Amino acid sequence: MATAQQFEDLHVWQDARVLVKDIYTASKQRSFYRDLSLREQIRAATSTMSNIAEGFERGTRKEFIQFLSIAKGSVGEARSQLYVALDQEYLAEAQFNALKNRAITLSRRIASFMSYLEKYPHTSRVRKPTKR
Repeated sequence: MATAQQFEDLHVWQDARVLVKDIYTASKQRSFYRDLSLREQIRAATSTMSNIAEGFERGTRKEFIQFLSIAKGSVGEARSQLYVALDQEYLAEAQFNALKNRAITLSRRIASFMSYLEKYPHTSRVRKPTKR
């Protein structure tokens, strides 16, 4: 297994960062911005990248998989909230589809990464401990 040195090296974290950036950009549009509750709820997509980072930093494979599962759930939650934004006409159909497809792709990548990590023994570490 290739060992990442920091969570920023992980493609799933990088993809989550792009999704969060795109959601923030979309939620700054005037009509969307006025809906404070939806705007704050959909911005919870940041928990996707946060959970990937936290799981990685914990260091064990088992904990990392658990946090990836939570991150995957957060992507699903954000995707559901995109439908609310579409239904309220805060997003154009094309913008909605682009964000939804990015979320689906990220969800699949997280699932694949989890499957990859599950192949390793319970005692394996996600990253090498730092030397002091």
